[in-house]
Amino acid sequence: MMKNNEFHTVRGYQLQKQESKTLTSAMEDYLEMIYRNVREGGYMRINTLAELLNVRPSSATKMVQKLASQGFLDYQRYGIISLTEKGRELGRFLLERHNIIERFLKSIGISENLLKETELIEHNVSANTLRNINYLNCFFDMHPEIVEEFEKFKRENTGCII
Repeated sequence: MMKNNEFHTVRGYQLQKQESKTLTSAMEDYLEMIYRNVREGGYMRINTLAELLNVRPSSATKMVQKLASQGFLDYQRYGIISLTEKGRELGRFLLERHNIIERFLKSIGISENLLKETELIEHNVSANTLRNINYLNCFFDMHPEIVEEFEKFKRENTGCII
């Protein structure tokens, strides 16, 4: 029999996770985008960040200030945004996490709304689950015939659809 403290709603699990971490999902998205851009272009500006994330520059400024106050970014008002070593390390992890989830979803045939699906999952996956998804991705790379068998199974077993 399940005890009361063993099961939570999705929101309950999100609140538990939030209590144990310092960054919100939105902060992670900002840091990941800054990392992507700085890696490719060397630096980031507020207006570019706001445009890439489809937010107002004032919202981007507030978030960048929060991330800077936590030691992830160096930012001067109206200046360029750069990553600290702490920000580079976390940004690298966030991008890697995104890529692992996206790669897994592609391998199981998700193409419609791939970015949205990836975003919804990546902020709620544990380190252990992420590690095992990455193992599965590597397994699929080493055994493409398994992926082909899965695709065949999906085509032939439409009765399994929810």
